[in-house]
Amino acid sequence: MSGHSKWHNIQAKKGKTDAARAAVFTKIGRELAVAAKGNPNPDTNSKLADVIAKAKAANMPNDNIKRCIAKAAGELGDKDYKELTYEGYGIGGSAVIIKTLTDNVNRTAGDIRSTMGKNGGQMGNTGCVSYMFDNKGVFVIERTAALDEDTMMEYCLEAEAEDYIVSDDVYEVFTTPEKWSQARKYFENKNLTFLEAEIKMIPQNYITLDSEKLETFNKMLDKLNELDDVQDIYHNVELPDDEEE
Repeated sequence: MSGHSKWHNIQAKKGKTDAARAAVFTKIGRELAVAAKGNPNPDTNSKLADVIAKAKAANMPNDNIKRCIAKAAGELGDKDYKELTYEGYGIGGSAVIIKTLTDNVNRTAGDIRSTMGKNGGQMGNTGCVSYMFDNKGVFVIERTAALDEDTMMEYCLEAEAEDYIVSDDVYEVFTTPEKWSQARKYFENKNLTFLEAEIKMIPQNYITLDSEKLETFNKMLDKLNELDDVQDIYHNVELPDDEEE
């Protein structure tokens, strides 16, 4: 896969502080509850098993995971959550994709439109930027002495992965969305631990913004992340190295 690893860059935006980690847990918790609704057994509910893998990769405690699954039968009640995707532009022509879980479409659309508009961006029509991204299943796996490159390559071939990137401390493995669950089960059977495990939108190319525009762009990301209905945000902005720590 072309391009260098973006994993540390993305992780920096997810978990710098305890507050940020708590926000991530809240969002994943809703995904767990929605996935578990109607069938809280991950052995027979593949989507729930996929979200559990994502939760564990984010270091979400097992007790939290169990509580979120239990909510599916109680707290969610008869709420009908919809998975909706919004597309738009940030400052400097940057491309932004926003994944949401919502029980009120009008509220969510209004909040996103307002937040983007106040921070140099604008919401666009479906398809306006998604063609700039590839939808991929992603696993980030720690590189260890026991898991050398030859072994990882063998695992990737057997799991029918599309590609993988070798970094100093991790392997990033990419699959099609259709093969992601199959690969997850394979890697779990090999007792591999995921540092990240999810299906995501990966930009085909990245753009750079000057410092002033980058500050505005990051403010927009922060405000969007604060919205309760927003689950994930993908974009094509190159973040500087000092934000990757």
